[in-house]
Amino acid sequence: MLIKLKVHAEAASPRVLKKTADSYELWVRAKARDGAANAEALARLGRELGLEPKRLFILRGARAPNKLIKVLGK
Repeated sequence: MLIKLKVHAEAASPRVLKKTADSYELWVRAKARDGAANAEALARLGRELGLEPKRLFILRGARAPNKLIKVLGK
């Protein structure tokens, strides 16, 4: 399963917006440095999907706001 994700780093308040069945927009408090925003985004997305963050893998966009996420396993 692939998920399109747009991440807004350094947001005033974190939130999750489900745009379509396979597209999300996330606002995270972490800064876009040293992977902090990506880690928080994957944790929040995992919580939203009911999955552990370790099952989510960034295929594209690790250094960009728009990302393509692969859900590993079932």
